[in-house]
Amino acid sequence: MHYLATKCVDTIKHRQESKWFMPWGHDQCEKIRSFDEAVAKKIEANNIVFAVHIPLPQKEMSSWFQFMLVILQFDIAFKMFNQIEDGALVTLDVKLAYRDDTISEWTEMAHSFEQRKLSCNFTTAKSYENEGRYYECDLLPFMEIGSVAHKYYLLNIRLPVNERKKINVGIGEIKDIRLVSIHQNGGFTKVWFAMKTFLTPSILIIMIWYWRRITLMSRPPVLLEKVILALGISMTFINIPVEWFSIGFNWTWMLLFGDIRQGIFYSMLLSFWIIFCGEHLMDQTERNRFSVYWKQVGPIVFGSFCLFIFDMCERGVQLTNPFYSIWASDVGTELAMAFIIVAGICACLYFFFLCFMVFQVFRNISGKRTSLPAMSKARRLHYEGLIFRFKFLMLVTLACAAMTVIFFIISQVNEGHWHWGGHTVQVGSAFFTGIYGMWNLYVFAIMFLYAPSHKRYGDEQASGKCSPGNDALYLHLLTSVVLKVVQEIIQDILCNFPYHSTTSYLILISSK
Repeated sequence: MHYLATKCVDTIKHRQESKWFMPWGHDQCEKIRSFDEAVAKKIEANNIVFAVHIPLPQKEMSSWFQFMLVILQFDIAFKMFNQIEDGALVTLDVKLAYRDDTISEWTEMAHSFEQRKLSCNFTTAKSYENEGRYYECDLLPFMEIGSVAHKYYLLNIRLPVNERKKINVGIGEIKDIRLVSIHQNGGFTKVWFAMKTFLTPSILIIMIWYWRRITLMSRPPVLLEKVILALGISMTFINIPVEWFSIGFNWTWMLLFGDIRQGIFYSMLLSFWIIFCGEHLMDQTERNRFSVYWKQVGPIVFGSFCLFIFDMCERGVQLTNPFYSIWASDVGTELAMAFIIVAGICACLYFFFLCFMVFQVFRNISGKRTSLPAMSKARRLHYEGLIFRFKFLMLVTLACAAMTVIFFIISQVNEGHWHWGGHTVQVGSAFFTGIYGMWNLYVFAIMFLYAPSHKRYGDEQASGKCSPGNDALYLHLLTSVVLKVVQEIIQDILCNFPYHSTTSYLILISSK
């Protein structure tokens, strides 16, 4: 939503901190159209207040918007004797207020003195003929709040001038202030909440079922099984729809909390892929110990910690001062840009390393297949099915990793775009929800396929036990991964079926 600030005049000689200036409505302020009018009326710059009401007239904000990011842009005219100096800083005296109806008094939410560095270019020749033309100025970060709990917001912005202290001197002739407010679409928020509400019990149930299968084993759980459980816990943590409470409560920390949850899941997912591939490298002399992977997992944990510190430097401070931005200073901008570039490079290097590990796993498995002909038919078909399923799962893992890396890089670029004013790749809601659904489906499939089986494979056909020995040949025809999942469900049913003949098996499988 785009806004053009209204120029209000503070006519009171002794400035009142509690006074608010409304750009329109029944209690609107005294306005001027331009600074030339202010000069004619002998109104000083310190008595001019730029007022912006959010949202526009006849509209109201909603807590379904979740957050609000506001970007600032100056309209600065070129004057030969009032040019923008190199490294010019604009000092802003800003106040934010809110109310929930159109007649109540405004309640102050934040008040701060901020500085923003101007980055403007004048594309034509600096001459008297071109006076009045506007500079091309970059967007400036202005404000971010983590919840939209109120219906109406009011911004009052002053540009105090003090020539002795060099405050707002050498910033050119500012004509207007424009703001752009960005918030989440309310319809998308409802879809997003519905997805979380549906997926939370799904992952929770499969996680409980998976761990129950582990505990039924006579042996203790191995490292891979523990890591899969940890992955399920982190997925459940990011799924829990605590955002529902943000509809009724003014929880400004929800953005920070969401970043922390996503960071934990990223760390767990990247660590899981390393351990998942490492545990299937059959030539490794040592396995099933977490300490073996400290060289690979250590950098992931360190990088996640750096992400957390960076986030706390931005959104952590914004909990008390929504006008703060790490992009406002030169050092902060360089650090932020360096972070985005390094994070993207590290994500790409991680993906290439994961591809190398998957290649090693495939090569080792191909070498081990030479021992399959010596096995019995039932056991050989069983292991061939496992190898096929595992290879397909490894390819799915690579696809999931590629999409995750792409999503991470695009998200960082898209978020930083509003701070540095360049071009960006738009992240659509379909891509956002698609990646989230992909994570849930992947974690669900991992826990389902890697749960310990209750079946035994061997030459047990002669016994009266429930065994898939005779029907392994028929089940081998169901080679797709989707039908493999159906196969697992079918065989669970067969173990409780009163008739164990092969004919009954085939009738049940055909009907399913």
